[in-house]
This record gives sequence, C-alpha cells and structure tokens, in this order.
Amino acid sequence: MSDEAGSLRDELDRTAAWIASYFAHPQDYRVSPETRPGEVVAALPGEAPERPEPFDAIFDDFERIVIPATTHWNHPRFFAYFATSAAPAAVAAEALAATLDVKAMLWRTSPAATELEEVTMRWLGRLLGVPPQWTGIIYDTASIAGFTALAAAREALDPSIRELGMTAQSAPLRVYVTSETHSHVEKAAIALGIGRANVVRIACDDAFRMHPAALRAAIEADRAAGRRPMAVVATVGTTSTTSIDPVPEIAAIAREHGLWLHVDAAYAGIAAMLPEFASLLDGLELADSLVVNPHKWLFVPMDCSALFVKDEAIVRRAFSIVPEFVLSTPDAAVNYMEYGLQLGRRFRALKLWFVLRHLGAQGIRERLRGHIALAQEFAAWLEAEPAWQILAPHPLSVVCFRYAPAGLDEHRLERLNEAILGAVNATGEVLLSQTKIRGRYAIRLAIGNLRTRREDVARAWEVLRECAAQCRA
Repeated sequence: MSDEAGSLRDELDRTAAWIASYFAHPQDYRVSPETRPGEVVAALPGEAPERPEPFDAIFDDFERIVIPATTHWNHPRFFAYFATSAAPAAVAAEALAATLDVKAMLWRTSPAATELEEVTMRWLGRLLGVPPQWTGIIYDTASIAGFTALAAAREALDPSIRELGMTAQSAPLRVYVTSETHSHVEKAAIALGIGRANVVRIACDDAFRMHPAALRAAIEADRAAGRRPMAVVATVGTTSTTSIDPVPEIAAIAREHGLWLHVDAAYAGIAAMLPEFASLLDGLELADSLVVNPHKWLFVPMDCSALFVKDEAIVRRAFSIVPEFVLSTPDAAVNYMEYGLQLGRRFRALKLWFVLRHLGAQGIRERLRGHIALAQEFAAWLEAEPAWQILAPHPLSVVCFRYAPAGLDEHRLERLNEAILGAVNATGEVLLSQTKIRGRYAIRLAIGNLRTRREDVARAWEVLRECAAQCRA
C-alpha cells in the first residue's frame, strides 16, 4: 500500500469511527449550541495556512471548534422547522459521490449519474402515485424546483419572453398563492421579472386552505383589468401549519383558465407513500408540476429536491442553451443541464437510490406512520390540559400550539409563549420553532427524525410544561 493510500485509509477510519459514534449517541450533544455570534470566527486563524497541516490536527479542530457550535439536525429531539435526518446509508453514498466527483450535466459526462436519476425518479414517482407519464428531475431545494416550475409556466404562457424578456410585455403576469405559501414563490417572481406585486394572495378558509371561489374571482378580475394570469401554486403541507390546499378544485379552475398549476408538497408529499394518505395528491393528474423533498421526510441528507413535470419539453425549452464545448451527445440521451439554471450538477440520485434500497418502501412507511402517530399522541396530551391550545389542524407530523392560561390578552400571551420557547430551547435538550397563525404566536413541534422515539416527544412535553410553569410564575 502506498503512503498516500495508507494515509487516506487512516483518515477515513477516523472519520468513519466518529460518524458511527455520532449516529449511535446523538443524544450526547446539546440540540442547539450555546455559541455566541463571532465565537467560531475568533477561534480560527485570519488566513489560510501556508504549509500543509496534518489531518489529525484538522480533525481535532473539527471536534473542538465546529461540533460545539453546531445545531444538531440529526438529534432525536430536534423538533424545529421540518425535522429532518440522514440515513447512514445516504451518508455513505455522499462519500462515494464526492469520491467520484462527476458533473451530471450531460449524459456523456456520466451515463450512470444520468440514468440512475431517471430510474430513481421513476421509482419515487410510482411510490407517490405520480402519473406514470410524468418525468422527474432532481434539484437542490424546493426553492429552485419552484423557480424552475414557474419559469416553465412563463414559457408555456408566452414563448416570446425567452428571447424578448419581460420588458416587451405590455401586461403584467400574475401568480396566485395564499398567505400560507412558502416565500420562495415571491423570490422566484422577483428573479423571473414578474415582481412581488404580481404575486396575488388568495384568501384561506378556517383550515388555512386556499378558497377556490376566491381564486376564480381573482383570476377573472385580473383578466378584466388586462393582466395575464400565469400560474397557481397550491401547497400540500404548508410551512407554518401543514395545511393542505384543495388541489382538485384548484386544478379545475387552473385548467379552465389555462394556467399552470404547481403543487408544492415539499414536506407532506412523501406521506402519499402511505395508502391511507394517498389522497394528499388527489387532483395531481390535472396539475403541471409537483415538488417533494426527499431531504425533508425521506431521510436523505440535504440537498435533494425532486421536481416532477407533466411535460418536460416545456422545461427544456425554457432553459436549453447548448454551447459548442458540450455538444456531441447521443440524441436519445437525457442532458440534465437543459432543465434548469445549472450547468454542473452533483450526483444527488446516488444517495436517494441508497436510501430507497436500504430502508425499502415498507421500512420508510413504517417510520412515516410512527412519526404521524407520535404527533397525534402529543396533540392528545395538549388537548388534555386546559391551559394549552392547538392552533391549527395537525393531520401529519407537525403540531402548532401555545400555552394560554385564562386572563391574559393576546399581547401578554405572545410574550409568555416567546419566553417559554426561549427557555425550552435554552435547555439544549429540545429544539422547537415558532410561527404566527392569524396573528397569534404559535410554537411548532415537528417530528420527522429517523431516530426520534416516544420518550423524546414525552421529554419535550415535560420540558414545555416545566418552562411554562417557570415563565408563568
């Protein structure tokens, strides 16, 4: 064995041992660090080293500086945002992808990366009930997938924009969302030249779902005013409350008026793998695109976002510019660089392929069911306590709630719940997040970690009650 190979083996052995220990005992760490802004910067030199440093010294600093200042998303008591986690098999796949270091832009730059993505997207689509004629493309996040879908919607509405730009348009394009829709749609509108002012917020019902009648009225009013309705974004599992827009009714209106319908199911779409939740994607066959994030609830490490489209030719038409230096690809091959802004692309399909095979559809379904059941049990604990309120429906694995003892107005309730959340997170045992629901401050508990057990949720409830009593006193 050469010196280089032996050194690499030693480095990988130390790394693998650390990763194995980390996954075996994630509860040994605080979920969130006590680090103050600037501490990591202060602990590091101001300039890169001039001479090579030994791997062990670098790893020692990783353990000494990086780990104590890390928020541990793989911790079983990480309940903030949408709780996520990485399956160990996917971590191994990431190491292999980094080793191969292919650029999955053209078929010929790595046939395996291209064709594995095609196959893995078909597997995932079938598990979710995506129409079989649709095709899938992997992006980094739902934000970029959503941007891509809206770019395709613009192309479908008016192909001249590709060449002439938005300045040639005499009428503004309109995109329809709700107050619950993720902010990436507004960012996409900014980047595509549509403008935030042309992102129209449609009213919601009592369950925070888009009102179809309000959507129809808004589209008709825009047409009457000379504006150009372009797309609707329906959400299956909104960020704040995991509300589920009525996709079949929205799809019928979008089809009636010739609008592109994008379904954002980044978080909740994965639950459609469960037969009892297959209805989450009802009406999808009438839509034009769908995004789900395997890096949220399918145990694939960040980043991996799957966009499914009814007509991939529109997406390709919106983005395809092929410079001379990347020509000479067989006609039958897929070139993923033509489906978005990026030329170079990571081999993201590898880790998704590893997870789907290593856990299996049955194993994934068991874990999803377990998370949903834990969330419902947590909600039952809240309902049994008169001073606690659930503030939104909780069909999946997220519960929005607050501590609301009698006699306090909304301002004092908000201050109290802010204090409770701060106290809970300061313990380092549990990490929760917050949102606003119709102006009311809410605490969110999201379950989605591969390693979360009932005792972790029970401990979160204990800490919440302890901190509520302290803050109330």
